[in-house]
Amino acid sequence: MTLAIRFLPMPPDQAAAYRAGAPDAYGLAPERSTSPGGYPCRHCLGDIGEGDPYLTLAYRPFHRLQPYAETGPIFLHAEPCRRYEAVGVLPPMLESPDYIVRGYGGDDRIVYGSGGVVATQAIIGRARELFDDPRIAYLHVRSARNNCYQCRVERGADMSLMNAG
Repeated sequence: MTLAIRFLPMPPDQAAAYRAGAPDAYGLAPERSTSPGGYPCRHCLGDIGEGDPYLTLAYRPFHRLQPYAETGPIFLHAEPCRRYEAVGVLPPMLESPDYIVRGYGGDDRIVYGSGGVVATQAIIGRARELFDDPRIAYLHVRSARNNCYQCRVERGADMSLMNAG
């Protein structure tokens, strides 16, 4: 039995709201710019191409304010893009050599001892290890250099059940 890992982007309704000018986590309108290329979109989890319009905004990937609800800058395609939906596949935007992978409990608090810098190609394996801990409800993948939020990771279905039938 192999646990499937799901990398979740920003919810589509949030992305649409920001594109329509909704205020970010700091109450400011997203800033619109033209991409020099290589900026990661938090909705399609791919790169924003050179010359494409994009938004920069303060994002808090938590439902409510609390001491562990980190907020930071993210990028988003200014025009609608397809939501990332692959299961068990690293998002294309994860191009750095390593990232921070950190576990959170159902109370949205960090599960101490779960965080660490992980080589990009080892993220799925590390996620499976962390999900063996019943205290961990979900994970965040964050930049190992700047701590910027990349995406959320959740348990998926049992891969052996997906292949049966």
